[in-house]
Formats: sequence, C-alpha cells, structure tokens
Amino acid sequence: MNNIIFTNHVGRQLDQEITAINPDRIFLLTDINTRDAVIPRLQMLSQRVADAHIISIPPGDLNKNLDSLANIWQQLSDNKATRSSLLVNVGGGVITDIGAFAASTFKRGIPYINIPTTLLAAVDASVGGKTGINFNGLKNEIGTFSSPRQVIISTIFFNTLSHTEILSGYAEMIKHSLLDSPQEFSAILAYNPDPVDPDRLLDLLQRNIRVKSDIVTIDPTEKGPRRALNLGHTAGHAFETLAMERHTPIPHGYAVAYGLIVAAVLSHIKCQFPTDTIHTLAAYIHQHYGAFAITCDDYPHLLEIMTHDKKNTGDGNISFTLLSAVGQPQCGIPCTPADITAALDLYRDILHLP
Repeated sequence: MNNIIFTNHVGRQLDQEITAINPDRIFLLTDINTRDAVIPRLQMLSQRVADAHIISIPPGDLNKNLDSLANIWQQLSDNKATRSSLLVNVGGGVITDIGAFAASTFKRGIPYINIPTTLLAAVDASVGGKTGINFNGLKNEIGTFSSPRQVIISTIFFNTLSHTEILSGYAEMIKHSLLDSPQEFSAILAYNPDPVDPDRLLDLLQRNIRVKSDIVTIDPTEKGPRRALNLGHTAGHAFETLAMERHTPIPHGYAVAYGLIVAAVLSHIKCQFPTDTIHTLAAYIHQHYGAFAITCDDYPHLLEIMTHDKKNTGDGNISFTLLSAVGQPQCGIPCTPADITAALDLYRDILHLP
C-alpha cells in the first residue's frame, strides 16, 4: 500500500505529490457532475491544481467508451501534454478506469494520480492498477495494467453522494470482508455507512482496502491469487450487462451484491460453504439492496454473457472465485451450466423472486 494515502487533508497531500513529480503541465480529468460538485472545493484545497487544465466527460458507465477515450487523448494532445505531464483523475470508477487507461497509453504512458470521490471508486476501481473501457457491449473489455503514482483516499467528498452511491461502494467492502475474516465480515455488516462519518469510515476503508492491496501486491497482473477479487463479479457483471440491455441499468455495486449471493450458493454447491453464512449475507443484501429480478427465461442469456468473462479458460465451463469459508477463497473453480442454473434458482428462492 505504499502508493495509497489515507487522509482527509487532500489538498496538502496532492500538493506534496505534485511537487515531487514536478510535471511540466497538470491536467484534471473529471465528469461533468463531479466538475461542478467537487472540483471548486479541490481547487481551494490545492494550490497546485488551481490552474490545471480541466478535461470533463459525460457521467456514467455508458460513457466509459472509445469516444470518451479519444476525447481525452485529443484534449491532452491539443494542450501540448508531454511524457512529463501529469493527469489527476478526480471522480468515480468510470473516471479512474478511463483516466488511468488514457494516461497509460498516451505517449506510451504519463504519470497519473487517482483521487476517488465515490466510495465504490475508493474501495475498488482506483486501487490495483487495472485500467480500461467498455467495448462491444462488454464491461472493461479493453485495458491495461498500470499503477498510479499515488491514490489519495479520502471521505471528505462522500457527503455529495446519494444513498444508492454509498451502498454501491459498500458492496465491494462486503466482498473484501468475505475474503478477509469472519471478524471483518461481521464488522462490515454491523456498520451503517450512511450517513457518512468521515473519520470512522476512513478507518474502516483503510482496513478494508488493505485486503485488496495485499492481494494485488502478490499478484499484480491477475495470474493467480488476485483472481480472489473476482468474487461476486462473474454473475454480477452478467446481471449488470442484462440490466443495461433492458435499458434499466443498475449500479455496479448492486450488481456485485447480487453476484455475491450467486457466488455464495455456488460455494456451497462446490466447496461446502456454510448455509448459515449464505442466509446472513443474503438477508443483509435483500434488506439494503433489494433484488435484481430474473426468471428462468433469462438463464441462457446470462450464461452466454458469463462465457465472455476474461477469467474463463475455454473448456465449456465457467470459472468462478468461490469460498470454502469466510476468509478462504478458492480461485478458478470450474462450474458447469447445470451448477450455475441451480445457483440462479436458489438466488431467486432466497430473494423471494417468482
């Protein structure tokens, strides 16, 4: 976690890092909403970014695409960015993903800093060095591995977030707690993240992000242990894609929450994961996140979407990260279509879906 700083003194930390990098030009990438809600405050807090060139793109995951990426490259080029320039990505996961990708590819790579302004970005997208955009209807289909110079994690901007946005980020914290220990899992389920207590949540984030950071340090390019971080994401990404196709998109964290239930059920089928923990997890998710409605008619398409997952090996089965117990992830477990269909049936039963 050497390049991750946890502080609510964001401006001071950012100025220190910019001074150390000594860039010839500074660019801020943000979306239109964050530009209006956060950037004026950041400019007041940081002397070094007050005169930075601001690049803004439309908000939302649908805009994490080639058109937005080309726009970022174009603005960097038009404003004479060099390999000694700095890109500061300020926003949610869309901004940290696409900004990091733009920085990692422009002139074969320029330094960048991530300042996540959403809980989801803080706990997930801004940490770990994954960059990317959506392509051909698939999430994060094109990207690179590229580490930021620094990630500044703060909770001072979270009061701009809606209840839904807070819960979306908290789902990733639930995932990390399942990978960590029964004690951390219990602590996460016991804490109420909204309204935000900046100092308490910052402390909880520091412990929670350590789970991901420790795994990434061991396996930065996802060849082995890092696949544990995919817990809940194989089914979750399929739910998210289906929701986008229905033109009723759901937040990423909500999709992960529903995917965690599917993963927990598969973990019981394949790894004897305890049923009482499944019900504890599912009850919390149902209470706070509701349910993503599917029927058996959706199963073939959900399975087809899952076959595009980057973790698959092409043998006809679908690879999942599962758990034999809380804190004991099992990576690359092959699941047959029959296994997944059974898990989707139980997902619907647990969440009382018709």
